[in-house]
Amino acid sequence: MDGIKVPIKELNFSFSRSSGAGGQNINKVNSKATLRWNLAASKVCSKAMAERFISKFSRYVLEDDIVMISSQRFRNQARNIADCIEKLEVMLTSVKKAPKKRRATKPTRASVEKRLKVKKGKSQLKKNRRKSTDYE
Repeated sequence: MDGIKVPIKELNFSFSRSSGAGGQNINKVNSKATLRWNLAASKVCSKAMAERFISKFSRYVLEDDIVMISSQRFRNQARNIADCIEKLEVMLTSVKKAPKKRRATKPTRASVEKRLKVKKGKSQLKKNRRKSTDYE
């Protein structure tokens, strides 16, 4: 995968205790990792790419363009750090290329005729279901 690699020096990590069940160990170990990355100050992505990132992943972006991603999937800190970095790289890869602009096209003559034929057939079917109103 030709993903985008963010330099480690641009990433800040903080750690806390994970939530959920886990026994005695959960009360002692700070295994949850929270990644903070300054999107505006980063050299990794262009301005257009940063705008796409903010519009697509706005729930991860705090004020001042700080991206915050957390992970508590694993029971140890190192794996949660790697998981945070992987999530960030997947997000950046998804906004790397700008989406293609849609070009408006006309429907083909055959598709228009087919649609009208189907529409006429449904109309006729419903017409045949009606009770006759002729009293002659």
